[in-house]
Amino acid sequence: MNEFEMLKRLIMVDRSIRRFDNARTVGKDTLMSLINLTRFCASGRNLQPLKYRIVCESDECAKVFPLLKWAGYLSDWDGPVKDERPTAYLVQCLDTRMTENQMCDDGLQLQALTLGARALGIGGCIIKSFNEIGIKKGLGLEDYYKPLYILALGYPVEKVVLEDMSVVDNDIKYYRTPDGVHHVPKRPLSELVID
Repeated sequence: MNEFEMLKRLIMVDRSIRRFDNARTVGKDTLMSLINLTRFCASGRNLQPLKYRIVCESDECAKVFPLLKWAGYLSDWDGPVKDERPTAYLVQCLDTRMTENQMCDDGLQLQALTLGARALGIGGCIIKSFNEIGIKKGLGLEDYYKPLYILALGYPVEKVVLEDMSVVDNDIKYYRTPDGVHHVPKRPLSELVID
């Protein structure tokens, strides 16, 4: 398998995971290795203004979890049950002492983190909807750190399947079937190219 095919395969398995094996933890050394990947990402103006707060102790994970909103399209689901919750989080913060505009650094680094995690067999879910004040207070973040995203991490216990989006109804909403499989519709390549 050539490098392009390996990258394609890694991107295809790099899905949002929302249910984890709570018996398997993600340790601080692993999280540090993932954060180290972000050092090599492109950065607008090469400013590199993003910092990460590691959360991997069970008491801190318990503080973070209720401050998150999970899976907007699954309106009847409040998030993972206790033994399927993430065992670690990375809180991506903008250091506002350096800039007020992270440009595109946040997305570039989040993709590096999730790809790195999947390469290690770890699943992740990038969360934008959270209680910012609660996160800052609960984790003791200084005022100049602005939380941008929270990456929930753990070993997956759910199956995620990519499928071609129906051209009939053009529905982008992900969904779960009764067997617990998470389905994610993707637009066909023909819709992504402008003639």
